[in-house]
Amino acid sequence: MGVFRSSFSRFWAMLVKEFIQVRRDRVSLATMIIVPLMQLMLFGFAINTTPRHMPTAVLVQEDSDVVRSILAAIRNTAFFEVRIVARTEAEIEYLLRSGQVLFVVEIPTGFERAVRRGEMPALLISADATDPVATASAFGALEGVVQSALMHDRVISPNGKTPPPFEIRLHRRYNPAGDSQINIVPGLLGTILTMTTLIFTALSVTREIERGTMESLLAMPIRPVEIMLGKILPYVGVAFVQAILIIAGGYFVFDVPIIGSLPLLAGFLVLFIAANLSMGYTFSTLAQNQLQAIQMSMMFFLPNILLSGFMFPFSGMPLWARVIGECLPLTHFLRIARGIMLKGAGVSDLAQEALALAGLMLIAMMIAVTRFRKTLD
Repeated sequence: MGVFRSSFSRFWAMLVKEFIQVRRDRVSLATMIIVPLMQLMLFGFAINTTPRHMPTAVLVQEDSDVVRSILAAIRNTAFFEVRIVARTEAEIEYLLRSGQVLFVVEIPTGFERAVRRGEMPALLISADATDPVATASAFGALEGVVQSALMHDRVISPNGKTPPPFEIRLHRRYNPAGDSQINIVPGLLGTILTMTTLIFTALSVTREIERGTMESLLAMPIRPVEIMLGKILPYVGVAFVQAILIIAGGYFVFDVPIIGSLPLLAGFLVLFIAANLSMGYTFSTLAQNQLQAIQMSMMFFLPNILLSGFMFPFSGMPLWARVIGECLPLTHFLRIARGIMLKGAGVSDLAQEALALAGLMLIAMMIAVTRFRKTLD
């Protein structure tokens, strides 16, 4: 009994010590509570595999009662959100290539007359198929929407037994076969770089402090911004090598096309890598040890995965989740990578995403420089 009591006493002392340590490590304690709540909120409310309110443009080449009924039916459905009424084919091409819309509904001249005569006119649908999951369900609902509009105008029998007197021609742009690899590989490029660059730099300052080498740095006549740039730039090269390996693997192994300019993609890659490294460096200035730095990185990495449009359609998320997603570097880089690799997009098409990445990078750098202390206390 004495041996058992002594063993239990040591065990109890160790247990109390660990609880005290957890209570003192407030960042880790907060992470244990926040991460499950974050996962619950993201998975429960933000994630929706059936997208709604997808940005849509229409190109109307005639003005008639039937056409107006079709447009009203499309606006009233939950799948489409008509944002732009295009006037030319060139405008449609720009809207799809820049990612401003996912669908374009084109109603040709003489559509109503051809429907009433039973000539089976074609309703042309151009869809951005770089994300086949987002477009498949919406296209399945489109035929019913148009048929309901024609029934409303009594163009076809309201009993629903008459076959539709029109033909829907779907043009799957940028991914005609609907291959998931074409969508996944550009997303993996940004996801892998996000994870590795965050961890690289999140440990940079805390590692120096724990090893005791930060004292030597602080004794030198060097500014915080110079320390930050000196720590970030080497990892830019490492991450760039990673990106080359991923792009080469996607091209040679998974047959992912690279339609756009590789130098342009390389330039945006540097901007994206720098933005993530700045985020990681900011976490390293906030954390007190390497464990906290990794925990902060994972807390930032999780929303990047779930709210960027990589795993789930971006348009299927509620407004508040999309607002958060717009504040994440991966969201903008996914649009850039898919735009250049799959659509052949240029600088003008991706200027908005580039400005967003640059803004996020500058904000992270400013926070990191402000938070960096030239003392160890």
